[in-house]
Amino acid sequence: MDEAKSASFTVSSLTERIKRAIEPNFAKIYVEAEISGWRRYPSGHCYFTLKDSGAQISAVMFSSAFERCRAKDSLADGSKVLVYGNVSVYPPRGNYQFVVLAAKLVGEGDLMQRYLELKAKLEAEGLFAQARKRKLPFMPRRIAIVTSEAGAVIHDMCNVISRRFPNVEIRLYPSQVQGADAPSSIISGIEYFNRSADLGWAPDILIIARGGGSFEDLFCFNDEALVRAVAASTIPTISAVGHETDFTLCDFAADVRAGTPSIAAEISVPLQSEIVSRLETASRHMAAALRGRGEWFAQRVDHLCDSLDSALASAISCVEMRFDGLKGRLSPALDLAASKAAARLSSAAGRLLPACKLCLVESKSRLARASESLRLLSPYGVLDRGYSLTVDADGKVIRDAASLKSGDRLTTRFAKGVASSVVE
Repeated sequence: MDEAKSASFTVSSLTERIKRAIEPNFAKIYVEAEISGWRRYPSGHCYFTLKDSGAQISAVMFSSAFERCRAKDSLADGSKVLVYGNVSVYPPRGNYQFVVLAAKLVGEGDLMQRYLELKAKLEAEGLFAQARKRKLPFMPRRIAIVTSEAGAVIHDMCNVISRRFPNVEIRLYPSQVQGADAPSSIISGIEYFNRSADLGWAPDILIIARGGGSFEDLFCFNDEALVRAVAASTIPTISAVGHETDFTLCDFAADVRAGTPSIAAEISVPLQSEIVSRLETASRHMAAALRGRGEWFAQRVDHLCDSLDSALASAISCVEMRFDGLKGRLSPALDLAASKAAARLSSAAGRLLPACKLCLVESKSRLARASESLRLLSPYGVLDRGYSLTVDADGKVIRDAASLKSGDRLTTRFAKGVASSVVE
């Protein structure tokens, strides 16, 4: 025990010894890594993590070094960098970190430049304009998903959607989500679902999804043709690529960006239990409101009935009074009118008989004159003066002897009698 005690350290002495062992041996070294968790504080200092597929180390870049760095505007999550600096032990916390004195982009630096240039180009075209964004339908019936059929992404999304709103139909277009062939594969999925309306299955929402990865792994979602296909989709589109801190150009072109595929599943459908609860609450409120309105109308009807009874009684009383008044004035008026009518009738009767006699005399005189005129104008009146009237068998008057021929039968009318003859 005494020997162990003589070899023991305090925490401070042990940390100091580790510090002396590490720092001189790992000073002024280069490290190639990917940046993750990039944060810059108001002080100007930058804190982040340097990582690769097997390990990670905390890092700090103080404001003076950051301001001197030529690649400072490109330092962000996913950037691959070659950093120069020292490993430092921080005794108060007992951890170590890499103090970055200089940094430059490697590998992905070209990708980042391509990303920024294409982003600026498409943004200038208005492809990312907020005015182009469409709202997602509140309660979709069909959801289309373009992602890999392998892995946890599709299963997690289906579980979330089914848990929140089990009545939704989900269809998957299995596509590649990494590598050179991924953009064309995803475009095929987008075009397939945009045509599916003609096939009888029109999705209400289209989700393009992929799990997390490095900037290089996600770079296929920055392909120009793919970004334009997302923007041209006739279906409201959600882009759910990577993690919360990952941004691809598909995110800017889509109608809605989701930080993760699971978040995309959540925002695509409402929570059924909440809708049921809200409907039940609304139903209760509506029933209470209808009862209240019904009671109010019932009271109004009662008041109107009372008012109507009173108004009718008053009107009937008024009519009866006016009728009694009119009846009292009507009888004398009728008697006076009857007396005047009788007097006018008697006077008219006294004048009617002489007028009728005079009218009859004048009518007889006009009839005699008309009868004499008719007699004088009648062709038969000429016969009395010794003339005759001859007609043929058809009753036509003979005016010209030349019109006759032998054998014609004629009838001659005299003032008294008729004689028949035949032309020889």
